[in-house]
Amino acid sequence: MPRRQGHTLLIALVAGTAALAAAVAFGTSLVTSTRRAPLAEAQAHPAARQPAAPAHSSGTWVVTWTGAPASPEPPNSADGYPGHTIRNTVHTSIGGDAARITLSNLFGTTPLVVDQATVATRPVTFGGLGTVTVAAGRQVVSDPVAVPVAPDSDLLVTLRTPYGGRPVTHHPNAHQTSHLADATRTWPTTAWRYLTAVDVRNDTAPGAIVVIGDSLTAGTASSTDTDSRWPDVLSDRLGHRYGVANQGIAGNRVLRDSTNPTGAGGMSGIHRFDRDVLSVAGARTVIVALGINDVQQAPQETDARRIVAGLRSLTDRAHAHGLRVVGATLTPFRGYATWTPARNDVRRAVNAQIRAGHVFDDYVDFDRAVRDPYAPDRIRPAYDSGDRLHFNDAGYRVLGRLVDPATVTGAPKTGAF
Repeated sequence: MPRRQGHTLLIALVAGTAALAAAVAFGTSLVTSTRRAPLAEAQAHPAARQPAAPAHSSGTWVVTWTGAPASPEPPNSADGYPGHTIRNTVHTSIGGDAARITLSNLFGTTPLVVDQATVATRPVTFGGLGTVTVAAGRQVVSDPVAVPVAPDSDLLVTLRTPYGGRPVTHHPNAHQTSHLADATRTWPTTAWRYLTAVDVRNDTAPGAIVVIGDSLTAGTASSTDTDSRWPDVLSDRLGHRYGVANQGIAGNRVLRDSTNPTGAGGMSGIHRFDRDVLSVAGARTVIVALGINDVQQAPQETDARRIVAGLRSLTDRAHAHGLRVVGATLTPFRGYATWTPARNDVRRAVNAQIRAGHVFDDYVDFDRAVRDPYAPDRIRPAYDSGDRLHFNDAGYRVLGRLVDPATVTGAPKTGAF
């Protein structure tokens, strides 16, 4: 996939604006479209009050980007970022003529105050006000802002936090360069902070594809600033007609919340499904790409039936909301430190149930696409990042191109499995 245009310009812009940080130095956006008339009051305020648009509530609002809240940021940010400007750079999937943002203080134990926010230099309000306080453990959706957002482009969302909500809710290892700034300097970062979704107004969009997954969905080992994660490739394959929400969290599992003291790995797919899938604006189809960490990560799940039951429960919950569900088979990991023959047998047993049609409406066979034909329990060398578990850019391209658009745009099954 070619490097997206505009990244170099964005880096050059933010590098020279440190002195303006106290007043929020707003960057430039690489978005083009025809601006619609300003939004009416009745359109603006409900979005600020609601946590997120319910799936299928309207054909108007559809997600263009997400960054699932993964964990509290490590202790070096225990006090938050008081007096700092947080410039989150995100990459859009679908375009629109207005935008709204979701801010999360999910892992915070104190209120988060944001006194200035912009999308592509346009001021953002919350309930008509320029300052918003997000309670600990909660999130807020902004009022709509009339700003053209182009598909398949970088978008700058800027926040200033006079009082840091702590600890910081963040998504680490984003594989995209954002920036932090204080009164004296600006520095790069590869984490998204507080921002968890951008929705756009698009009257012709058929809906959104929401991908819930682990590090293989989040794009671990992909090249920074090239948008090479497989959901990015899928968005290209769909011609940017659909919103694509990447809700991958490195280390995520189906059944068990993170046992890491830092919280890395996040809440289980079962526990975060309502927040990260069912509440996504315009959701039409969910792709479930979870399970390999249940197999290989301590404490390992040794019963494939439990993993399958967990995956099937996600399908049932999605069906209750009218969503189609597509699952991905679990990919090989022989050569990774946690591989054993017994764990590989669990992986293969889960895949057998997925292929038999007992779990999802349809499936994509990631395993078959990336395994070495001469050693099927290993990743093909051309796709291996080097650790025998994660993929390089070529491997992620294979996954994204494997997904047939017809597979993710059909209707859900109505019968029981």
